[in-house]
Amino acid sequence: MSSNNASGKIVSVDEQAFEKADEQAVDEDGFPVVDETPEFEAAVEQETQAKVDANHPDGIADTSEDRIHGVTLEQEERIQAREAELERISAQAELGTQEGREQRTREVVSELCGRDEPAPTERTDPREKLTQDELAKVNKQAMRISDEVKGGWSRAVVAKQLAEKVQRGRDVTKAVLETLEELKAAPGAIVPIADVPDVPVGEVTVEGTVSELWEPSSTSIQQVGLIADDSGKIKFTVWNKSNQTVVQKGETVRFRAAAKNWYEGRCSIALTGWSDIHFPERGRWWEE
Repeated sequence: MSSNNASGKIVSVDEQAFEKADEQAVDEDGFPVVDETPEFEAAVEQETQAKVDANHPDGIADTSEDRIHGVTLEQEERIQAREAELERISAQAELGTQEGREQRTREVVSELCGRDEPAPTERTDPREKLTQDELAKVNKQAMRISDEVKGGWSRAVVAKQLAEKVQRGRDVTKAVLETLEELKAAPGAIVPIADVPDVPVGEVTVEGTVSELWEPSSTSIQQVGLIADDSGKIKFTVWNKSNQTVVQKGETVRFRAAAKNWYEGRCSIALTGWSDIHFPERGRWWEE
């Protein structure tokens, strides 16, 4: 019962304020005293923001002088974050302009890794290390190889390949044979027709004259015939699906990227969709 009596005596703050409002102060003559001090009331937005800041976990107990006056907690955090970012950028820029910093960093890394940076590779022309007699032989053979196999390496490249082999101890004759085989297998090199079976690649480029044309034995074949040059001749087949230009008997043609085929020990070539046909003598109207 004591608890009930105690709770019944509790008066709210609003009720106390209401009771005190009736007890207005009077002066010595009995007239009521009027307080002329203006009362400032907070706007609705200010009251709302004040409640948010007061209820924020970081703002309830923070009464230090480090707080920025006149801003909300969110604005203060943004300002402090921006100042910290500017300090970091300033420090980074100052370190980046230190003279020799990159070189010192490389030295420290090299020391930690336990190895030095590799020395730059010296690139020299192998022909510079040949004797006059060897150089003369190399240049002569390079000219002969370039005349024999066209459309591949330049004469200078051929000479460098020869010189490199001679420098490694090959005699000139063996170096010529090895370089010649490599050149014939190079993409775009025009291979003598007689050497087509021996070239260690699946596609070759040849140039010669169409010496024979036969009637195709299948509707899937566009043309079939023989192409010949000074070294020999070989059978060629043009498939319909390759969409190649029709060739005529007696024309000089160049078959690029023709596929090698073998049948009963004989080598032939076929033009596929990856192949091209060129006519070196077509369009030379100024020679007519």
